[in-house]
Amino acid sequence: MDKKIKKIIEYCKESGITKPEQIQYIVATVWHETDGTFKPVREAGWLRNWDKYLRTNSNTKRYYPYYGRGFVQITWKKNYEKFSKIMGIDLVNNPDLALEFDNALFILVYGMKHGTFTGKKLLDYFNINGSDFIGARAIINGKDRAEKIARYAQRIKLNEYI
Repeated sequence: MDKKIKKIIEYCKESGITKPEQIQYIVATVWHETDGTFKPVREAGWLRNWDKYLRTNSNTKRYYPYYGRGFVQITWKKNYEKFSKIMGIDLVNNPDLALEFDNALFILVYGMKHGTFTGKKLLDYFNINGSDFIGARAIINGKDRAEKIARYAQRIKLNEYI
């Protein structure tokens, strides 16, 4: 796991994200979204019959087969199309490419830096005016588990991974 965290931190820095609080929040987001595994995941992947669940569940069947995949589990065809164009790969015809570590990492960092997911971006919450670890959840998913992820982020000691 430490190697994965180091890779996430290094990629953040390579992408121009150097403010420690921003990196802490990215790492905390991955921690939360992957249940601490730091492996790209598929939505409902913990279920034994996850594919059947996704095809028949009233919430997800509307966007199946473009259900959540990756570190932040992008959903809907339009988002797979958007990242296909940005990345130059065909996520639309092969959505499982979002499960590859490097692709999931790009989607995570690019999306959080540029506001690709919700229109909200890291600089909206971590800037010269301060850090809003709770409000930053809006970058990914409104207010869902915002306080929990904020606590994760504030406990991460980046120097342990550098």
